[in-house]
Amino acid sequence: MEKASLREAYGRALLELGRRNENIVVLDADLSGSTKTKMFAKEFPNRFFNMGVAEQDMIGTAAGLAASGKIPFASTFAIFAAGRAWEQIRQSVAYAGLNVKIVASHGGITVGHDGGSHQAIEDIALMRILPHMAVIVPADAIEMEQVIYTIAEYEGPVYVRGSRVNFPLIYNGDYHFQLGKGSIIREGEDITIIATGLMVHHTLEAAKELENCGISARVINMSTIKPIDKELIIESAKITGAIVTAEEHLIIGGLGSAVCEVLSESYPVPVKRIGIEDRFGISGKPEALLAYFHLMPEDIIEAAKRLLDCKPYRLRAIA
Repeated sequence: MEKASLREAYGRALLELGRRNENIVVLDADLSGSTKTKMFAKEFPNRFFNMGVAEQDMIGTAAGLAASGKIPFASTFAIFAAGRAWEQIRQSVAYAGLNVKIVASHGGITVGHDGGSHQAIEDIALMRILPHMAVIVPADAIEMEQVIYTIAEYEGPVYVRGSRVNFPLIYNGDYHFQLGKGSIIREGEDITIIATGLMVHHTLEAAKELENCGISARVINMSTIKPIDKELIIESAKITGAIVTAEEHLIIGGLGSAVCEVLSESYPVPVKRIGIEDRFGISGKPEALLAYFHLMPEDIIEAAKRLLDCKPYRLRAIA
């Protein structure tokens, strides 16, 4: 399957937005070569601000620009955006409800050899708990471009998580991203698998193998973690009666937690969360790390089969 860079897609979308709207401004924390904001900087040097290795200052400056009517996009690695600058995001952006777009690259364990200190595996949780903050994790480069165009028109703070590695392309040019809406990629009746980011591709691979075993899996790309598509989650629970979630993030506070919150209040069904357990990442090649942390298609398949064994008993108990 063809792969493409989310970072490159972000850079291209920013450049096009800059040509369309002079209020678009871009800030980076001395990583424009990696985040690909350098594309914007080259064409619009007067609207680009390299803040140096000062992420907190970058967020504060972005808030000031937003308060003056600009539409700032602030970028750095996810570990620095969500972690080092969290207080500034809370106080200066989310609390004030300012129109700042934080687009972070290098999320998850697929950062690879940089190791646990640079692998942001808690960033979705940190951003999701902030009032007013929308949280988005695109599934491929096509969706990333769509996301950037959409949030430029959306009024309010947004956190978008990107990646260092290239993602397999899932969508084509006809796809249209909708903030707050999940996307059904594959229909199924026996079980629902809800995934985000890179794990959407792994989930599709798992669904194909499950079909060979006689199991019909509904696959949903839940790229918007907040506000999450409650209606689609509940609908899927009613149709299939069991749900697996998959994310390149801690199982605490991320997609799996968000799905469980919806189901526990509205339509309880058996759920299995695929993600990183209560630990930090380690250094290694991206594919090796995905296997080490049990984030491969075979891990999703195993979880789905085990959950199906529980489903009939659970359904009878509800009845």
